[in-house]
Amino acid sequence: MRIAKTYLLALIAMFVLSCKKEEKPAIIILENNETAQALNNPDTEVQVTFDVAEAKNTTQVKSAGTPKRDAVIAYAKKFLGTSYCYASADPKKGFDCSGFVNYVFDRFDIDLPRSSKNFKNLAPGLKPKEFKKGDVLVFYGYKDSTSIGHVGIVYEADGMNSKFIHASSGGEKEVMISDLGSDMYTKRFYKCINVLNLK
Repeated sequence: MRIAKTYLLALIAMFVLSCKKEEKPAIIILENNETAQALNNPDTEVQVTFDVAEAKNTTQVKSAGTPKRDAVIAYAKKFLGTSYCYASADPKKGFDCSGFVNYVFDRFDIDLPRSSKNFKNLAPGLKPKEFKKGDVLVFYGYKDSTSIGHVGIVYEADGMNSKFIHASSGGEKEVMISDLGSDMYTKRFYKCINVLNLK
């Protein structure tokens, strides 16, 4: 009887050992912000889950710049044809160049200089390939090529062939869209700056 009991215990022990060898790797579920930094066991199977709604929100935050730029342009376009008026930032009276830029960006809680000359050192210049809609173009004056005298907003970005919307004091004397690549503006171009990231 004792031998049979011993034999039975031996069989049970063998069965338990064989089961342990065939155990599947542990499955650890990581929720949201948990990390697997401590999981160094090569036999551990890691299964990561995430919140789809949270992922969508993250994507929206990363791409928030583009919708804002689109909104700036859409708002600026509302003033196409508005008369040019020196030293004015009032759409009822008209705009000068800096008054127009100042008025448009004020809508988005971005405080920009009221004088074009103060855009000179406002932000670093961008390379042409970095130009984006909603950036601000800074130009030398029409008569004085040594000082800043004009600003506009990039309407369609294409490097030095971009289009921009601005309050022109030229023949049209109104808010209009012009080509940066034209001789008039290429030779007067000073730099393009990103004002959407200004603090």
